[in-house]
Amino acid sequence: MREFDYLEPTSVQEASRMLADLGDEARLMAGGTALMLAMRQRMLVPTHIVSAARIEALRGIRWDATEGLRIGALSRHIDIARSELVQRHVPMLADMAARLANPQVRHQGTLGGNLCYGDPSTDPPGCLMALGAQLVLANHRGERVLPVEEFLVDFFETALGPDELVLEVRVPPLSEDATGHYTRFRRTAAEHRPLVNVSVLARHEGRLCRQARIVVGASVPVPQRVREAEALLEGAMVTPRLAEDVAARVAEAIEPIDDLRGSQEFRREMVRVNTQRTLEQVFGLAVAPIEGETR
Repeated sequence: MREFDYLEPTSVQEASRMLADLGDEARLMAGGTALMLAMRQRMLVPTHIVSAARIEALRGIRWDATEGLRIGALSRHIDIARSELVQRHVPMLADMAARLANPQVRHQGTLGGNLCYGDPSTDPPGCLMALGAQLVLANHRGERVLPVEEFLVDFFETALGPDELVLEVRVPPLSEDATGHYTRFRRTAAEHRPLVNVSVLARHEGRLCRQARIVVGASVPVPQRVREAEALLEGAMVTPRLAEDVAARVAEAIEPIDDLRGSQEFRREMVRVNTQRTLEQVFGLAVAPIEGETR
């Protein structure tokens, strides 16, 4: 790792101006779990690190009955998993955070840093997309708000501007009839990054589905919402056969990544299997825990 200057701004405006002035020579650091690895491997060689650690505006988890959850970008995954507010109002999100990666990453990595890295094989983006989350982006000129699906552009690419920071993540309140479930599949217990993840959020009365969101992640370049499969659920009584048909439609609708971790065919099949099992969990059809899922 080469030498670099370490800068510690105390406001979003100060950090933004540093990033604007230094350009490609600087990198913003939140938890640093991904950045330090990239620097050790000489994939990145910045001359300046702009640390967000002292920017208090990026911290905290708050709840508002109208706006929902507001999660500061510097909130660690373990903070989200343990938050009583998140557990009470969006348990699906707390459950996801509690199973993310490994204990070291959960205690050091941040939600904002995770989203800005744009890694397709990670947990939060798909879960947040299913929840209808938005990101507040800020620089020294002002703020803007983007839905998660607009923020995630492509493989390791986001809509974040060169002088922008993620200020917070907003998760709207869930309706009283909503149930969500997040599934992550790993080929072995030794893996920390999911090969497939599936997020389902549904408004339902028993097995009667009013509305649904289905998002597939990890096996595609960016999380993908599968609206044609959602349409099969809406207004229908969900049976094991319907769950099977919807899962097949989801698997057909995606174009999986093909790499050393898994072929397209294998990933597509695991998407189908895990979508079916996730739907069974949401609608009370499951009789056994989901295989490959760790808690």
